[in-house]
Amino acid sequence: MTHSRSPAGETLTTPPGPSPGPQPRKPAGPAPDLNRSAVARYLQLATLFRHRVEQGVWLPGTQIPTVDDLAAECGVARATIRQALDQLAEEGLIERFRAKGTFVSTTPPQRLWCDVETDWTGLLRSREGARIEILSDTPGQDGSALPPAIGHAAPLYRHLRRRHWRDNQPFLLADVWLDESLSSKVTPEDLVTKTALRLVAGIPGIRIANARQTLTIGSADVETASALHLPLNAPIAHVHRVALDPRGTLLLVANGLYRGDTVRIDVKLR
Repeated sequence: MTHSRSPAGETLTTPPGPSPGPQPRKPAGPAPDLNRSAVARYLQLATLFRHRVEQGVWLPGTQIPTVDDLAAECGVARATIRQALDQLAEEGLIERFRAKGTFVSTTPPQRLWCDVETDWTGLLRSREGARIEILSDTPGQDGSALPPAIGHAAPLYRHLRRRHWRDNQPFLLADVWLDESLSSKVTPEDLVTKTALRLVAGIPGIRIANARQTLTIGSADVETASALHLPLNAPIAHVHRVALDPRGTLLLVANGLYRGDTVRIDVKLR
């Protein structure tokens, strides 16, 4: 807390702000080439600056370079830097203090909390604190319209589009195709509480003889970015899951798009 006197003799108090503390490490190398992508420059820079926070280049509690310094480093206009920093401020990664500068939040949000399970038990387990929103529910879909998968299709499927949330943040957008013959055995409560594979694994008398999962890394298109509250072309994990009965009929096909900034994959090697 600091004190000063106005021309009228009044005592003025200025609230304390963060102290400059240790300075952030300067990234080495040339300015980033922002002409190699059609993505808006401020979104490219927001991703770059976000990585500096997440990788410890800009440490919690430290003051980041000024807008002028960042504009000179990146070879862009100051307005572009401000737009990029606005993205980080909205995410709670940085805080701005008038006449003091911009600082990395001392408690950045915990991001890597969404485990993409790699074992059967984990895939059936619901995530603590998560909720599921039904975006669409369309019965009577022809099996020939299913995405490519092993096995053979049933005559008809129920197509569900679901969005999974945690802490008021969407983290998974999923398309689920469920064998229509099983639809009556799935309750409305099941649809908003159970993982895709658990929808069929929990049905009495149903035996899953084969189940597979494939994970690939990609980037968010316009629709996915909007649904998951992500910048365009942000990294996502695409998870494809199928479950087959003993005759090789596809009981379930699920395509999930996970936010790349929340995903963690742990695999036991031995």
